[in-house]
Amino acid sequence: MLDRWLFQLKEKEPGEVQLVMRRVFILPTRPGLAFVGLLLIMLIGSVNYNLGLGFVLTFFTGSCAIVDMYMTAKNLAFLHLAPGRAQPVFAGDEAQFELHVRNSTPRSRYAIWLGFQDEGEPRQAVDVEARGSAAVVLSRPTTQRGWLPAPRVRLFTRFPLGLFGAWSYWQPDLKVLAYPQPEVAAPPLPTTGAASEDGYGTVGLDNFSGIRSYQPGDPMRHLAWRQIARLHPADGGNLVSKHFEGGAVSDLLLDLEALPPLLDMEVRLSRLTAWVLEAERRALPYALHIGRREIAQGLGEAHCANCLRALALYGKEGA
Repeated sequence: MLDRWLFQLKEKEPGEVQLVMRRVFILPTRPGLAFVGLLLIMLIGSVNYNLGLGFVLTFFTGSCAIVDMYMTAKNLAFLHLAPGRAQPVFAGDEAQFELHVRNSTPRSRYAIWLGFQDEGEPRQAVDVEARGSAAVVLSRPTTQRGWLPAPRVRLFTRFPLGLFGAWSYWQPDLKVLAYPQPEVAAPPLPTTGAASEDGYGTVGLDNFSGIRSYQPGDPMRHLAWRQIARLHPADGGNLVSKHFEGGAVSDLLLDLEALPPLLDMEVRLSRLTAWVLEAERRALPYALHIGRREIAQGLGEAHCANCLRALALYGKEGA
């Protein structure tokens, strides 16, 4: 509670935020404390030996320290901060938070360090030109599916002399959606569909269109045994295969309830995620049934994102 009151910490700051002076805090650094000790020694020596030039040098260097304190605070004050984009990732990958720093003043800002508060010292530095802007991307590992809000950001600077350190805090209104991690070595797609002429049929096979000569690599079940039996050995007795073309034979339905109930829920969601990606890779239209939600058959980037979002938020509070 003391930190929230002292450092003006907030749970969420939507939109663009300006770092006014009361949100900037400043303290001497270790070199700054050593510099203060040096000033005290110089002052004591000037008093003991009544050195006029010693007083001049002491007060001049002290004035430089005061100017440095002011410049350090101004290097951070009145910056405008805004959240950027945050692309979805798979659980276990690094979430990327894009942050924008805008400088509306006629003075350039240098060596602005940014990082998440709970990670210690900021690790990303940026310079912002006068009346310009800069973008910074901060990474955060994901451990589970669902929404991952951006942690509180700490901004820090020691520019120009390093005698003082100024810092401020910002809680961006930004979050990343983590999809379930696709299952490694997932079972084949649940291919069920209408049968072709020989009694077989799977999703992705085309409609039967005729007979052609056998080619290496043709599946054995595509061999046209009736036609092969009719070929006389005197004609060569060549093998022939069935040829398919046209639209897909049947629809592909990915249903959560159809998976083995003994599997852990996260494993089932990971398997469905792997199937969604596999269906997209093979350009097979698919539908998704998960709980009470039914996503109609479709294909493409938007349809894939819609299905992965449903898998990521399944069972989450507020989803």
